[in-house]
Amino acid sequence: MSAPLVWLEADAQVSSADVVGAKMARLAELSGFGVRVPRGFTVTVEAFQEHCDRSGLAAAIEKELSGLSDDTDHERVAAAADSIHSQFIDAPIGASLKALISDAYDDLCYECCNVNMPVAVRSSAIGEDSAQASHAGIFETVLGVAGVLEISRSIQECWASLFTARALHYRLEHGLSHFDSPMAVGVLELIPARASGVAFSIHPVTGRSDRLVIEATWGWGEAIVQGTVTPDHAEVGKSDLRLLSYDIGDKKVVSAFVPTRGRIEEIPMPSRLRNERVLDDPQVHAIADTVILIERSYGHPVDVEWVIERGWREGDPPCVVQARPESVHGGATDESGRAPEEPADADWDPVAYATRYAFGNPE
Repeated sequence: MSAPLVWLEADAQVSSADVVGAKMARLAELSGFGVRVPRGFTVTVEAFQEHCDRSGLAAAIEKELSGLSDDTDHERVAAAADSIHSQFIDAPIGASLKALISDAYDDLCYECCNVNMPVAVRSSAIGEDSAQASHAGIFETVLGVAGVLEISRSIQECWASLFTARALHYRLEHGLSHFDSPMAVGVLELIPARASGVAFSIHPVTGRSDRLVIEATWGWGEAIVQGTVTPDHAEVGKSDLRLLSYDIGDKKVVSAFVPTRGRIEEIPMPSRLRNERVLDDPQVHAIADTVILIERSYGHPVDVEWVIERGWREGDPPCVVQARPESVHGGATDESGRAPEEPADADWDPVAYATRYAFGNPE
């Protein structure tokens, strides 16, 4: 039996997906590999299950989902999802768990030397982002919230996202049980992002394993997640970290922290930055070094979400906020380092590819 709340550390309990879900377990593993990750804690799977039982949500969910199948019409699934979402938001977190969250948040603010610090609240379901079934992008992430009330509501939003219409359809279509992937939630320091993006340890279109690909934009990476920005695109040789190419994207918007709203929101990109190169060569090399370390540690190709923070200096590593198995090619290459089923000159659509694979929209 696990605790309802655990800190992000590289130990056996915290790195168990059965306790903290796949996403947070992987961050704990990365920390053990020597990768820099955000500081924070996890509201565990046990806390989610206890909340559902105590509040009556478990019975309500079972009632709402009874009779749903893979051929159920979309309107009925959407209606069930809306009802479950409302019930999650209306069911307050219990006093004992809320007290634990409050104490942990105070400790995190103290550790980071920050008062009322903005955090990222990230869903972390069992089975999420596995190589066999990628649920990436289906579940909720809330960036930039501060204070116990907002954090508690964001945790409820993450719990509820386990039962969105999209998530329900996904599980119905793939024959997955709605009760086999309970939700943990991570509460992590929000790294002040100068730039962020995703990196693939193999070429995500051609499957070539002799190079890695980096997608980058200013600010936080939500603009890439939403497909509203064309990011910079860099390719790096894995044997010598030689920069093979760097294409500057037309970055029309930026995901930035808006203090008056207390959230990360998309705003117009300042004109001076729209067509400026996001990453210099040392930053490209730092990201590439970290991606290669992660791939070697896991022994398979990976997608990595990274942040270069404000005040970054040469020699600093990026902060990794997520990593998952690369699930498109799975590392299958021929003797030239190329995936045999994909031509080397396959078309590259950075927005469509980042949205579908790096950040997981399965549609």
